[in-house]
Amino acid sequence: MTGTKREKKNAIWRKIHALRFEDVKRWCVRRLPVLEWAPNYNWRADLVPDTVSGMMLAVQQVIQGLAFAVLSSVHPVFGLYGALFPAVIYAMFGMGRHVATGTFALTSLISANAVERLVPPVRNNFTTNNTSAVLGLSDYEMQRIGVAAAVSLLGGLIQVAMFVLHLGSATFLLTEPVISAMTTGAATHVVTSQVKHLLGMKMPYISGPLGFFYIYAYIFENIKSIQLEALLLSVLSIAVLVLVKELNEKFKNKIKVVLPIDLVWIIASSVASYSADLKSNYGLKVVGHIPEGIPPPQPPPMNILPEVVTEAFGVALVGYVASLALARSSAKKFNYSVDDNQELLAHGLSNVIPSFFFCIPSAAAMGRTILLYSTGARTQVACLISCMLVLVVIYAIGPMLCWLPMCVLASIIVVGLKGMLMQFRDLKKYWNVDKIDWSIWVSTYVFTICFAANVGLLYGVVCTILIVVFRFPRATTLSLKQMKEAECRFKTETDSESSQQVKIVSVNNPLVFLNAKKFHMDVSKLIQKEITCIYLPEDMNKFEQNTLLSPVSNGNCHGESSLQQRTVERQTLIFDCSGLTLFDYTGIAVLTQIYTDSKKRNIDVLLANCKASLIKALKLNSRLESDNAVFFESVSSAVGAIQFNRNFCKLNEHTEV
Repeated sequence: MTGTKREKKNAIWRKIHALRFEDVKRWCVRRLPVLEWAPNYNWRADLVPDTVSGMMLAVQQVIQGLAFAVLSSVHPVFGLYGALFPAVIYAMFGMGRHVATGTFALTSLISANAVERLVPPVRNNFTTNNTSAVLGLSDYEMQRIGVAAAVSLLGGLIQVAMFVLHLGSATFLLTEPVISAMTTGAATHVVTSQVKHLLGMKMPYISGPLGFFYIYAYIFENIKSIQLEALLLSVLSIAVLVLVKELNEKFKNKIKVVLPIDLVWIIASSVASYSADLKSNYGLKVVGHIPEGIPPPQPPPMNILPEVVTEAFGVALVGYVASLALARSSAKKFNYSVDDNQELLAHGLSNVIPSFFFCIPSAAAMGRTILLYSTGARTQVACLISCMLVLVVIYAIGPMLCWLPMCVLASIIVVGLKGMLMQFRDLKKYWNVDKIDWSIWVSTYVFTICFAANVGLLYGVVCTILIVVFRFPRATTLSLKQMKEAECRFKTETDSESSQQVKIVSVNNPLVFLNAKKFHMDVSKLIQKEITCIYLPEDMNKFEQNTLLSPVSNGNCHGESSLQQRTVERQTLIFDCSGLTLFDYTGIAVLTQIYTDSKKRNIDVLLANCKASLIKALKLNSRLESDNAVFFESVSSAVGAIQFNRNFCKLNEHTEV
């Protein structure tokens, strides 16, 4: 008995020793990406662009913090805290180098539902004027931020739970049309919520199903209560902001630093408001007193967590989907990768930890990401620098913004959502590729407008899955036997050298959002292997998961093997699309991305046996050549064209000699 216990202890110790230091270090780096990029930071090359980007980002973080705090129905100072703490947490745990987490219009709008429901506006001045021990704000304001912080806490916990359950791998269900429609619909809601500030109207909070239409009905019924001064200032603000931003975009290659028009206009309007005393003389609503400093942390009220479950799920899903889309686009643009599941952890912690510092729900915003693109940010250091400047605003500059008119702040919100609203232009490309994707976009947008962003997102996912389930039975596949016969038919002894550089990929399944990501990964692995093995006498016999790869190589059919080092020739990848009978916009986007990546790596991509609908979709909606240089009627004609081009090149070389 004693020997058995000793053996068990020894086995346990062996397992403990087997867990090497390198394994622990690898796990920590994977879950805490700052440990990977911080030690390798290039101070000489990256610090200057990161500093410039950080300064520009700080301006936008402060402006959006104030604006989205008002959108979330809490005091503006809490938006400044929301611009600080989430950005620091994401820089440590997130993988997006150009993702600036902070206050976000969509999550603010969702949390406002809970704030207005649980702490409705009161008319009793005695209640609103009672000051609390925190920042000298009223108990009413502290109750409101308590609800918003509770939504942030529970939403972050839901995201962390999704990370633990590895639900990040389920993001393939979130197709581009669904995300585009949901974010566009939510942006429309945000613009609608700011109309009362743009017009200077006093209006009750309206939400719920069809609330979008009730708001405009109320406005038309009370159109005589519009404040002319607020309307004129709003029109002027929108015109100036749009004009200057368009000029910045047009001449960005000719000017070194773009004009921060948001900051300039805020300063100008605040000075004008103070000088003319617009609040007293014209009744314009202003931001009001902004306290200095950061209060000590305290937990959100836990007793109201069950009452904000709906809003917490909305914040968790909508915030994550919008942020992940931006992280993926930045990774694609700058050639690095992001882990969908790690992003869940990063955004979850960016909501949980800041909720103890009176922060509203956070996520990444398109405007901030585009700003980091345009200003040349290199790493997450740009976000950290912006956080230091936001801290300066909180302790020194914030109180000077008390005279800022609310209509100007609303104008900045509306203009900042231009990028999301311009996604209406996506309808044309969806129509050209797949009418069903177009219908999904339109119906998802309508559901988002009529109900809410989380409802629209859920509808889009369910609708997409159901449509694919009903369309899949019509799809056909290409048999393995036919492909092998085709492979051997193209192998000849005379062309063995050139054919070694040709690979044929047979697409045997529909290429839709369900398998597009896996298809892309498989082909990328193949391309990477070809690059690393270009000097080796190896031939890939098959590459088979969602794709079937057959090499056109003389060595396999005739049993010959060349031990000589191959000369470097241009590689060619032929896609046999005879089995590709069903595709959607995501599939077309993946084929286009494969084509673009291959060209960068000196690899030609040819498409054979394409249906007319596939050719039309690729020509209308991708960067493929508009002529027939990429498309061939059969695999044999594609191989023949490759051999002809190579023989022609050899002939030219002999002629020059």
